[in-house]
Amino acid sequence: MPNFKLTYFDIRGLAENARIFFAVAKQPYEDVRLSFSFGTPGDFSTIKRPEFDEMKAKGELDISLGKVPLLEVDGVKVGQSKAIERFLSRELGLAGSSPIEGAQVDQLGETVRDIKDAYQKVRGLQDEEEKKKGMEKWFAEDLPNWCKLAEKSLPAGPGPFMVGKVSAADLLFYTLLLAPGCFFDNTEGAKAAFQECPKMKAALEAVDALPQLQEYLKARKVTPF
Repeated sequence: MPNFKLTYFDIRGLAENARIFFAVAKQPYEDVRLSFSFGTPGDFSTIKRPEFDEMKAKGELDISLGKVPLLEVDGVKVGQSKAIERFLSRELGLAGSSPIEGAQVDQLGETVRDIKDAYQKVRGLQDEEEKKKGMEKWFAEDLPNWCKLAEKSLPAGPGPFMVGKVSAADLLFYTLLLAPGCFFDNTEGAKAAFQECPKMKAALEAVDALPQLQEYLKARKVTPF
């Protein structure tokens, strides 16, 4: 197994899926966390990130378009969070047990992306009253409907996981809907959304019961996002 080094800010953000992949696979890696703080709390124009700025100025992030996360595999750099996730899912045994299972895992990952994109359209509404109504509808109707659609798309199998053994598909839905500090601020609304989806519910609860994942989550630093 190669040596892995993952560089990102000291927040969950775009690197947390990769960290959870490593945790579930019990794969050691170097977890480099760059400092990230606000001059004025919540004001993104006052962000302080000195190590990141230094790395960018030195050209160390050119391969990743001047962004993080950045994965290094035996010194070879890979950027883009989704490319990192897909690579790690294959490398760490989280991409199914056959090419067709790998495609099914990818399909479910794209469903997660679709759900996030749909949510961001609601979250981005400028009118506050319209946004409030949109958010209420999202958690009462839209997200449960998305979960039901995803449930219908799950391949037949013995369970409890979505595609054979535990895979990136399970972990991506877990970080979307059930993980502490999941994608949605309304964690109770996210959890309620899949309660009528028995296969999905069984898979997410099976993920949540993994000892190595719980060990990681208990040791994880609390961050705002």
